[in-house]
Amino acid sequence: MEHVMPKRNAISRFILTFLRTMSGNPRVMVLIEPSRAYERALLRGIAHYSHLHGPWIFSREAPFWERSPHRTLLDQMAAVDGVITRESPDLSTILKLGKPTIVSNVATERIGGLPNIVSDHTAIGRMAAEHLIERGFRNFAFCGYVNLFWSDQRCEGFRNRIREDGGLVHVYGASQSRRRLSWKKELPLVTDWLKSLPKPVGLMACIDERSQQLADACQSVGIAIPEQVAIVGVDNDDMICTLSTIPLSSVATDAEKGGYEAARLLDTLMKGRRSSQKFIQIKPTHIVMRTSTDIMAAEDPHVSKATKYIGDRCRYPLYVDEVARVAGLSRRVLEKRFRAQLDRSVNGHIRRCRVHLIERLLTEDNMTIAEIALFMGFPDAAHIARYFRQETGISPAGYRRQHHLVNS
Repeated sequence: MEHVMPKRNAISRFILTFLRTMSGNPRVMVLIEPSRAYERALLRGIAHYSHLHGPWIFSREAPFWERSPHRTLLDQMAAVDGVITRESPDLSTILKLGKPTIVSNVATERIGGLPNIVSDHTAIGRMAAEHLIERGFRNFAFCGYVNLFWSDQRCEGFRNRIREDGGLVHVYGASQSRRRLSWKKELPLVTDWLKSLPKPVGLMACIDERSQQLADACQSVGIAIPEQVAIVGVDNDDMICTLSTIPLSSVATDAEKGGYEAARLLDTLMKGRRSSQKFIQIKPTHIVMRTSTDIMAAEDPHVSKATKYIGDRCRYPLYVDEVARVAGLSRRVLEKRFRAQLDRSVNGHIRRCRVHLIERLLTEDNMTIAEIALFMGFPDAAHIARYFRQETGISPAGYRRQHHLVNS
């Protein structure tokens, strides 16, 4: 699918810049619906850029009750300076205006001729796999949607990461039909598939909406979540994840930063400057763990007790002897069982849990690094920085810069 933006010559760029200077703030048409967490995050990033570097005057497509058959989308956009839009059937019409345009793709992997907002779907799949591996699962499954490139790429990232540990992934078979079914028709197929999976199983859903469907299907046939099936989705949509009967874990992304970077690029283009940037990439940041994966898939009850204690108290400094006492085993025996069940040491598991909590605080909270250090029981920012770098290869400040908005 190729769309090519009409080229402006130097004179037209000069005229556009002059008119904008005379008329005031840039006018930007944003055709992104705020119905999902991903889109809302993009909009927050766009708005943040506007507040810092504008303000911009935003326009959106008129709601259906205000639309006139005599006034088309093209008419509404005649006075705008730039456009940020989701991929839609109207894209060709929008591009006829010759305005600087950035598109967030949905059904097409790459839309040529203009910058794309894209997600690193392979990395998203890998992060979900690593979360389930760390939870101790040895059986894995993936459930996506048919004919959607991003679902297929998330599946591939998930499968490749599991294969690196010698595991296999059971992929929902209805996707092989290459046709989309209504949920009413698909429900019995999904429940049969869920019942056939080896238990306990760590299951990735391609998106939070799919997670909710899977959770409903499990409950309809008495499959326990997370004891038999642990589910992790994508996008961390609070409206879906927390309103589900079983709160759902999810891969969070830096979509807000992506919206900010898209606005920055659009600003460059509206000023008549050239840019070679072809896409804005949105990356996964961390797992937001809720009930649907809040379990360690360890058959040994002593190991399970130890991991629960670590998970509950990972904001505090923990010692292996302390964990061994809680588990009711000697340190030597607990270490041996930990390696047999989870392929890691007790201290290694403690450090992982603490680092994951630090990552969440860096991306989800406005606490300073010094405040996070005190919260986590470190004496100062230097100690937490050294600890975090040893585990991740990056400083806390560097991690926050990677995943937060650029504020200048």
